[in-house]
Amino acid sequence: MSMNDAPRSVRLHIGFFGCRNAGKSSLVNALTSQQMSVVSVVPGTTTDPVSKSMEILPAGPVVITDTPGFDDEGGLGELRVLRTREILRRTDLAVLVVDAQRGLLSADRELLQLFKEQGTDCIIAWNKADLVKPCTDGQSPELPDILQDIPSSESGSVRHILVSALTGENIPLLREMIGQSAHKLKEKKELPLAGDLVRPMDLVILVIPIDESAPKGRLILPQQQVLRDLLDHGVQVLCVRDTELEGTLKSLAKPPALVITDSQAFGHVSKTVPEEIPMTSFSILMARYKGALAMQLKGISALQNIKTGDRILISEGCTHHRQCNDIGTVKLPGWIREFTGQDPVFETSSGLSFPEDLEKYKVVIHCGACMLNDREVQSRNEHAASLGIPITNYGMVIAKVHGILNRALQPIPEAQDMLSV
Repeated sequence: MSMNDAPRSVRLHIGFFGCRNAGKSSLVNALTSQQMSVVSVVPGTTTDPVSKSMEILPAGPVVITDTPGFDDEGGLGELRVLRTREILRRTDLAVLVVDAQRGLLSADRELLQLFKEQGTDCIIAWNKADLVKPCTDGQSPELPDILQDIPSSESGSVRHILVSALTGENIPLLREMIGQSAHKLKEKKELPLAGDLVRPMDLVILVIPIDESAPKGRLILPQQQVLRDLLDHGVQVLCVRDTELEGTLKSLAKPPALVITDSQAFGHVSKTVPEEIPMTSFSILMARYKGALAMQLKGISALQNIKTGDRILISEGCTHHRQCNDIGTVKLPGWIREFTGQDPVFETSSGLSFPEDLEKYKVVIHCGACMLNDREVQSRNEHAASLGIPITNYGMVIAKVHGILNRALQPIPEAQDMLSV
């Protein structure tokens, strides 16, 4: 997979935020060298977030998103602000675009506070440098003069640059600043997926069911990512369907070092794979990769207390056509009812929509989130935690209801210290 083909879930997300007419869209167009957003002197021209996948060196593949003005007003304006907040949930690096003539407005300060609360790295781009009153020597004002408008408590680790989207002043420097900042964030992120669980030249079997929900002619993203990660670590990989697993195991001269299966096939695979062979699932590995393993392991205990009438949210990070035997709406609810002996109420969410009002739910069960970037996953987990609502993972729930959770966690060393189940 080339960087140009990289899915948005593995790209760093860079969001441009600010007030109306601060020049966000003009700056994004100048930065990307494309007419990505419509530009007008009319306040509120950008009514919906506009995203573009591209590459910025040395960070590599990123997603650039232009957002509506955070100071928008009226009924529609409030909806636009909500959309901007949704974008912030998945933003790794924020660029706050401020009109250098006006200085920081109250909405800008609110955004700075939100960046701080969410731990989002921020760059302030002071736009319209060409319109700022020049100093006595005819040059644009130095940044320290403008920064007097920012309280020290807000300016801590925030970086600043004076730019002009109209004249192109310092646009290359802003691009370089964004690239370097994004690269540092990317280096921090390097969480393991599966290759560190085995040794080079070990054999790992990937069990990939081909049923009505499997996309024709391709593998789903977690299967692709695990396969590539194992190959990058020099591991031998054998891909089989669940229906051929038993025959494959019998044909091997020595047992595999690890079996990784689609969670839906846990029941069949756990009976087919001998106990001495380590086994886990793509979904559990994705929770580890997204940094959600610890919190979602804690959330699994909520299944023990489910009662008839309790509400359970089943959330998926992608949207797809649901089949008659769909995992989220059919299989999971059926397994949970059988496991608990109760009849809870199941509700669903999908794609980038995630309910704010989680208080009504007894537990949130999330998919592996392969289509969501890490920041979005962390934001959803943190939101649930802030409300005291347990959140867990498809693979963990399926393993739990089949009585094999301990076995599914055994290949992951850190999981043993996180939870005793």
